[in-house]
Parts: sequence; structure tokens; C-alpha cells
Amino acid sequence: MSGAYTRTVGADEADQRLDRWFRKHFPQLSQVQIEKMCRKGEIRVDGGRVKGASRVGPGAMIRIPPLPEPGERPAPVAKSKISDADTAMIQSCVIYRDDHIIALNKPPGLASQGGSGQLRHVDGLADALKFGLAERPRLVHRLDKDTSGVMLLARTGRAATALTKAFRARSSRKIYWAAVAGCPHPKMGTIRFGLVKSPSHGPNGAGEKMICIHPDDVATTEGAKHATTDYSVLEDVGKRAAWVALVPITGRTHQLRAHMAEIGHPVVGDGKYGTNRQTNEGDGWGAQLGGDISRKLHLHARSLTFEHPITGKRLHISADLPDHMASTWETFNWQVKWAPVDPFEGME
Repeated sequence: MSGAYTRTVGADEADQRLDRWFRKHFPQLSQVQIEKMCRKGEIRVDGGRVKGASRVGPGAMIRIPPLPEPGERPAPVAKSKISDADTAMIQSCVIYRDDHIIALNKPPGLASQGGSGQLRHVDGLADALKFGLAERPRLVHRLDKDTSGVMLLARTGRAATALTKAFRARSSRKIYWAAVAGCPHPKMGTIRFGLVKSPSHGPNGAGEKMICIHPDDVATTEGAKHATTDYSVLEDVGKRAAWVALVPITGRTHQLRAHMAEIGHPVVGDGKYGTNRQTNEGDGWGAQLGGDISRKLHLHARSLTFEHPITGKRLHISADLPDHMASTWETFNWQVKWAPVDPFEGME
């Protein structure tokens, strides 16, 4: 292979597709190789990035990257360990993408990262989300395995640094939707119970559970941290169930689930914090509703509002409900289209 150089499209050559021009002049190249070089920005026209289908005409300046000589076998490409099915699945989760960030609608049941026996997770599938860039996207925040919804990944180191700082500074706005057992009263409020890890969880965090403690006891409880959650009831079915919007003011492990269970209204399907019963006499509601209502966790990261790490533009990304929650919403005739974008707007 020789070094990169620039070649001018001849005056006697008609306007044509870039990939066809390449195959005419460099017949040793396959269509796949041409498309890959375009995606990586190795082939450029007049200094700009292009696609194989881009048109080039007389006078166009084409950057030719190092190419295999005729008869020279290209270096073998390492096969991805990600199956075609998983590649298709994780790519179908993309709801926003540009050169710097990717937003997914993470499905329930898919972990964010490995650990505690998790072999299939978003971080492990990140190679399928490179979309032509050399770097694999990296996580900048996480969602619980059974929580669905908006999840952000950074495509560059610069974007990752900026987003990590933004999340730590709480300059982003996360709104979750949940179906909870019973109906909280009052219908809008703030939960301020502190959280501390249960001493009985297993090795490497397996079975980890958080215990709520009174805010006044946080300072004197080893390992405890303050935690604050805003909630707003959007719809209800009498005293049986409610559609609740949640904003985690702090970002503690299992915060939303532990807080809702502590006030007697656990997230539907949350057996860890709300028990698997429909009622829990003397201790608020259980986490199941029975009938046709799914036993899966009904907690969804509905939207994320934040400043783009590179452009500074304020972005608002929302994610559709997963199938089991959409079915519950339909059962209770809860209309997503009527929900306010931010039910906490103006709340102090």
C-alpha cells in the first residue's frame, strides 16, 4: 500500500457516483471496502466527508487513502463477537444520533453494564453502535436492568467528559414515568428519606437493596446519604393504581423504587421493594395489581433534557413506553398524548 494522495476527476469524465468512479480506477476494491473508507472519512471530496453514493464530476479533488495493490489481499477484519440479532436489536433502540452522542430507548431486561452474572448488556453491545467511527460509544449514566427508557452514550472522549460533568452538576432534567400501586396523597409532593445499603446484600452487590431512613437520621447513620424525589400524579384509577411522574433530584441507587415503596405506593412489578402481593396489610400496598396487568417492573425513563456537550443546544429526548407498560396504560385508558412534557414546571 502507498500513502494517501489527491487525484482530480478528469475533464473527460462525466458526473457519476463516487463508488463507481473508485471501482473503475481501482478494481481491486470491493463495494464494502469503499463504503467503509467513506464512513471513516478516509475518502474525501474537496476536503469534505462523502458517501459512496455521492456524485462527483470533472474537477473534483478526491482524497485517495492508502489502498491495497492489485492482487494484494486486504488485512483480515476481526469478526465481531456481537451476533447479528443483538446488533439489529441494539441499533433498533437508537432514538437520536449525531457525531457526538447517541440516545437509546433501553428495553427492560437489558443491563447497562456487566457484573453480578450479567453477560449481555448495553456496554458490551457498544461496538454495534460505532456507525463508522473508530471509537466505541461509552456510557455516561446507567439505568437499572429492569428500567426502560432514555439512555445516553457519548461517541467521543470530549463529549463523554462534558456529559459526565453535566450529570454530576445536575444540569440535566430526567423525568420518569411509573405505574404505582394505590394513589399517593397529596397528588404532588417531595420525598426526602435518606438511603443506606442493606447490610445483607450479596457479594459484588448481588441482591443489593436500599433502606430508607428519616432525613434527621442521615448524619448519624453510617453510609447513609440524603436523597430527594419529586413526584406528581398524572392519572389514577380510584385507589387502585396511579400513573406517576418522578424526578430524581439526587441520583442514588434504586432511589425512585425505594422512595415510592416507603410511602406505601411501590412501583408495579417491583417485588424487591413492594413484595409480590397485591396488598400488604398494615404496610401499604404490594407491588402487583393482578388480572391482565404485567408483573414486570413499570418504571420508565420517559425523557431527558440537557445541553448538547459540543453545540450547547438544549435537547429534549423522549422514549416511548415498553410494550408491557403500554398495555397497562391501555387497560386503564391513560392517554400518553395528554401528558404534560414537564408536570413539575414552576415547582419550587
